[in-house]
Amino acid sequence: MAAVAMAMAASRTLFLFHPSPSRTFLLSTSTSSKTFFLSRASSASTASPSLEPTPPPSPSLKSKHVLEILQERGLVESITSENLKSCTNLKAYCGFDPTAESLHLGNLIGLVVLSWFKRCGHVAVALVGGATGRVGDPSGKSAERPELDAETLEKNCASINTLVKSILARNKVQSVEPGFGRDSVLILDNYDWWKNVTLLDFLRDVGRFARVGTMMAKESVKKRLTSEDGMSYTEFTYQLLQGYDFLYLFQNMGVNVQIGGSDQWGNITAGTELIRKILQAEGAYGLTFPLLLKSDGTKFGKSEGGAIWLNPSMLSPYKFYQYFFSVPDVDVIRFLKILTFLSIEEIDALEQDMKKPGYIPNTVQKILAEEVTRFVHGEEGLMEALNATEALRPGAETELDAKTIEGIAKDVPSCTLAYDKVLNCTLIDLAVLTGLMASKSAVRRLLKQGGLYLNNVRIDAEEKTIEASDIIDGKVLLLSAGKKNKMVIRIE
Repeated sequence: MAAVAMAMAASRTLFLFHPSPSRTFLLSTSTSSKTFFLSRASSASTASPSLEPTPPPSPSLKSKHVLEILQERGLVESITSENLKSCTNLKAYCGFDPTAESLHLGNLIGLVVLSWFKRCGHVAVALVGGATGRVGDPSGKSAERPELDAETLEKNCASINTLVKSILARNKVQSVEPGFGRDSVLILDNYDWWKNVTLLDFLRDVGRFARVGTMMAKESVKKRLTSEDGMSYTEFTYQLLQGYDFLYLFQNMGVNVQIGGSDQWGNITAGTELIRKILQAEGAYGLTFPLLLKSDGTKFGKSEGGAIWLNPSMLSPYKFYQYFFSVPDVDVIRFLKILTFLSIEEIDALEQDMKKPGYIPNTVQKILAEEVTRFVHGEEGLMEALNATEALRPGAETELDAKTIEGIAKDVPSCTLAYDKVLNCTLIDLAVLTGLMASKSAVRRLLKQGGLYLNNVRIDAEEKTIEASDIIDGKVLLLSAGKKNKMVIRIE
C-alpha cells in the first residue's frame, strides 16, 4: 500500500521502505490501467527518514530491560513475542483518537508506558488519529461512535497534540536517573499519510492481505456482531486502518513496537500481521497494558461530574489532584506502581508504612495525588492544586487572597451578591441565602457542632455578621459547611 506518493507524468509511484535494504519495494500504479505490481527498488533511491541512533542505557540500569520494568509494575497484559525482551533501540508508539478536545484518565497509562520507554533510552512516538478518528474505534463500544465533523476533529487533534507534547516533553529522563537514556518524543498525525490514499488503493494493497475470518474473530468485532445495533462496514475496517498505521511507521520510521490497552490487542495484531504478510518482515512487536480499573473491576476514570480530563482547561489541577487523593486504600499501592515513577522499593516501603500503628490516613494517597498531578500538570499545576487544597481546608492557617479564592470558584459552588446585600448580613442568613444550607435551623445546628466556617475560620457565635474586614480584598467570601460543602461568594 502507498506510503509516500510521488507525482510522475505517466503514473503514480508509491514507495514502501523496508528496514532491510534487500526488502525495499516500489509499488507502482499505472494511471491508465490501474494495474499494480511489486518490483525491486534500489536502497539508495529509497532511503527512509529515520531518527538519530539511540544511545545505550547507562551501565547502572543496563541490566534492566524496559519490559522487565513494566512487568514488575503490572503494566504488561500481553506481548506478541517473547523476543521483545531481548530487543534494544526500540521505537514504541501509542495511538490516541481525537474523540474529544482532551485525553482522559483512560489514556493516562499509555502516556506513562511511553514515558517508561523514553526513560529507558528508547524513542517514544505518540500518534494522533486524525484519520482513524473519522471512523471511530469499535473496541469496547456497544454502539457506533457519533460522527465528528472535520472542523471539530482538526480542533481536537491540535488540542491533543499540544497536551501530549507538554506532558511528555516536561517529564525529563533526568528525573529518573541522570544520564540514563535521553528525551526522545515524536508526535505524528495519521491523517498526514491517509489523506492521499484512495479506496481502490486501500482495497487492492491492504484489503487483499486481510482474511475476513481472522477479522471477525477479533473480540471487538465478535461483541458488536452479537449486539442489537450490529457493526457497520466502516467500523469493521478500523482494525486494518490501525494495522496499516503500524506498517507505515515500521517502514518509514523504524517504529517496531505498538502499545495499547488490553482492548487494543486485535488492532495491534492486525498491524503485526500486515507487516509480516505485506513486507514479509519480522521484528514488529505488540504490547498491551491492563485497563485502568478499580479493585472491584469497575472503571477508574469517572467522577460525579463525568470523565477525568487531562487538559487543565476542562478539569482543574485541583479537582484532578482531589480525585487521586480520594483513592481507597485497597487501590492506592497498585496505582502508585502503574501511574507513577517512584521506585518499587519506595512503593513497598509506603505499603509497609500503611500497616504500622500510628499511620496517618491518606498519607500515601497524598503522595499518589502529588506524583500523578506533577506528571500531567507539571510543578506549576501541582502548586495550584496544593494551594487550592489548602485554601479550601477548614481551619487552615494559610492567609487567603481573592486570586486564590477566584481560582477555586470553578471547582466549588459559587454565587454573586451585591456588596450592600452582604455587608452586615448575619452569617446564618447568608448561609441560607447562598444555598449553602437549606434552613436557618440547619445552620444553627451545624454552628453548635463547630462545623461552620467563614474564610476557613470556625464561627461559634450565632450573632456573627459580615463586616467589611471579612470580605477578602473587598471581592470574595468563602463559606464552609463541614469539610466538603463550600460556597464561594463573589461580591459586586
